[in-house]
Amino acid sequence: MSIFGSDKLKGKKIAIVATDGFEQSELEEPKKYLEDQGAETHVVSLKSGSIKGWAKTDWGDKVDVDKTIDEVQAADYDAVVLPGGQINPDKLRIEPKVVSFVGDFMRSGKVVAAICHGPWTLIETGLVRGKQMTSWPSLQTDLKNAGAHWIDQEVVVDKGLITSRKPEDIPAFNKKITEEILEGKHAPRS
Repeated sequence: MSIFGSDKLKGKKIAIVATDGFEQSELEEPKKYLEDQGAETHVVSLKSGSIKGWAKTDWGDKVDVDKTIDEVQAADYDAVVLPGGQINPDKLRIEPKVVSFVGDFMRSGKVVAAICHGPWTLIETGLVRGKQMTSWPSLQTDLKNAGAHWIDQEVVVDKGLITSRKPEDIPAFNKKITEEILEGKHAPRS
């Protein structure tokens, strides 16, 4: 907890799944916010060591990886966050272990939060049909084709499934993640 934070999420564990090319602000700002609320966060990736961000128009900073996808299971966490950036989710959505991990969250009713291009990985789970969602505008057709109801709004919540469009939406995105975790487990989304 920071000097400006709280203990609202004390005892909660959150997985942030990302790989090289994640949008810098969409990983770092939710991570800091959730930790300031008392949560324990783990950056989960395809490889150990560190991953490199993308800062709007060029490569950004590295972030340390806490766990690899081989070392985690959804049962160990209260929520999962999927940052965007174009490169990151495009790599993650073709990794069966990532899709399985995220799918386990979707089926469990635990909080799932995806921003920008992050919903690409959600589409691969096959579990977005009938869900109200938003994303970066270029994913609108992909989500509709997967059966989701796309809404152009800064944050959309559908029974613990939280989606946002872009870095400017991060404050509303962060707030909804906290609210949904505090609300507790939702009905499974299968």
